Amino acid sequence: MNLRHTMKGRRTVTAVAIATGLLLTVAGCGGGGDDKADNSPSSSAPAKNPDTTSGDDEPDAPTENTVLAESKDGDIGLTITSAVRDSGGFVTVSGTVTNSGSRLWTAADWRGDENELRGNASSVAGASLVDQNGKKKYLILRDTEGRCLCTRFTGGVKTGETVDWFAQFPAPPQDTTSVDFQVGSMPPATIELSEDE
Repeated sequence: MNLRHTMKGRRTVTAVAIATGLLLTVAGCGGGGDDKADNSPSSSAPAKNPDTTSGDDEPDAPTENTVLAESKDGDIGLTITSAVRDSGGFVTVSGTVTNSGSRLWTAADWRGDENELRGNASSVAGASLVDQNGKKKYLILRDTEGRCLCTRFTGGVKTGETVDWFAQFPAPPQDTTSVDFQVGSMPPATIELSEDE
């Protein structure tokens, strides 16, 4: 009789454990907190890509970055993939830099001429846009502490590495559609400006 009560107790405990496990499994599969993922854009989409913005409701197809210009100085290759003038009076230029050399690259000759500012080391701070028609040179914008509104290559760019970069400039006049991007000892790269939509 004692054995019979023990077996009944074990069966009850087992049934409760199985029911609890099934209940937790069903609750876990319900996706309670994931409905945000269904309504939001794909997490692989770039945060800001003005070139792919469209007015229709269809999702954007994956596109490769368009190369506007390329420049090379020794083992360092610069690619410009975007040069967008926005309504706030700025131009944001972006792209990639590749170190195909055998040692770390620190962008020493890209940082700019200012001696009083230390926050721009290993950056694109020395870059400029040159408007040949308007005969003007536009330098990278700075924040209130003198740091450039540009990429800083913290720790440098390792051998074989390709990293993204950006730089913000004051926008040239609306009738200027083409400028030369210059940085360090890189040959100038002529780029066409596009408008932010």
